[in-house]
Amino acid sequence: MAKYLLLKHYRGGPKQHPNAEAPMEDWTPDEITAHMQYMWDMMDDLRERGEFVDAQALAPQGRFVRYDGEGRPPVTDGPFAETKDLIAGWITIDVESEERAYEAAAHLSAAPGKDGLPLHEWLEVRPFHGEAPAVED
Repeated sequence: MAKYLLLKHYRGGPKQHPNAEAPMEDWTPDEITAHMQYMWDMMDDLRERGEFVDAQALAPQGRFVRYDGEGRPPVTDGPFAETKDLIAGWITIDVESEERAYEAAAHLSAAPGKDGLPLHEWLEVRPFHGEAPAVED
C-alpha cells in the first residue's frame, strides 16, 4: 500500500474545463449540497475499500510565517499566490498502486458543480515519501 494526497485547488490545472469555471459562490444551495454529498459518498466508498486515511477542507485565509532570528517571528498577510494556486482541501488515501490513486482522483474530479454537471476539475495527485531510514546509535 502507498499513501497519496489528492489535492483540490480553488482554481488551477493545465486547462480548466468550462464546467469548473463558475465559482462556488455562484452555485445554488442545492448545487452545493449535491457537490458535498458526492464527496461524502466517495469518502464512504474509500472507507469501505480500506483506502481512506483523512480528508480536510481549508479556508482561503492564511498567513505566511518564518523564522527570522531571535524574537517574534514575522507574520504577514502576503504575498499570497494567486487564488488559482490555493489549496481548497485534500483527501489522503492508502492504495495498492499509482493507477488506483489516479482512478480515485478521476472519480473525485467528476463531482457535480453548477447546473449539476460534473466539474472535470484537475486534482493534484502526490505520493507520500517512503518511510524515513532508521537512525542507529
